[in-house]
Amino acid sequence: MLLAPPYCSGDLAGVRVSRETWDRLGDYCDCLIKWSSAISLVSKAEESRLWQRHILDCAQLWPLRHPNTKSWADLGTGGGLPGVVVAIIARELSPDTAFHLVESDRRKAAFLRYIDSRQNLGFTLHAARLEVLPPIQAQTVSARALAPLPRLLGLVACHLAPGGIALLPKGQNLAKELQEAKRIWEFSLKQNPSKVDSRASILQITDIQPLQKPSP
Repeated sequence: MLLAPPYCSGDLAGVRVSRETWDRLGDYCDCLIKWSSAISLVSKAEESRLWQRHILDCAQLWPLRHPNTKSWADLGTGGGLPGVVVAIIARELSPDTAFHLVESDRRKAAFLRYIDSRQNLGFTLHAARLEVLPPIQAQTVSARALAPLPRLLGLVACHLAPGGIALLPKGQNLAKELQEAKRIWEFSLKQNPSKVDSRASILQITDIQPLQKPSP
């Protein structure tokens, strides 16, 4: 059962890929659903729209990465969204990019190891909590549905290389999260509308620093 739409133009949310990459993503979808019967990777309700809801949504991060990305870290990757999706794309378009997927849940980590061996993606899996993980220093750091922005920026800053870019998909609560984040963080922001969800945005964030409080 291949859940990806039939291969046509090779356009994947604005990314041109080969039929082989398309098929790898379809195989990954199949694995997500099979493993979800035992562990929580995607909900039953999302299975019928897995391609649109997750694969295309994750693929659109690829063009927004740091242009000189040699290392990409995906924090709280879960079942590999977006970490596995962008690693599959990179296998064709940027095979020298090193991927670091961080997931502390041992069952989800087992799934990620299975996908890595099945598709020979070669990513590094960090089966540990972010708070105790040594800095990865990646040029691109992504995190999807991990935490509200005020807390998320602190986690991202620990693993982002100087001059790096954080790619953070956010939904309807973005305005509130930005307002709260700006009370404790300074950062540069570019907001990109999602190609697959009119209510969502992809944040490109750089130069994350704690907000300096005025001296008493």
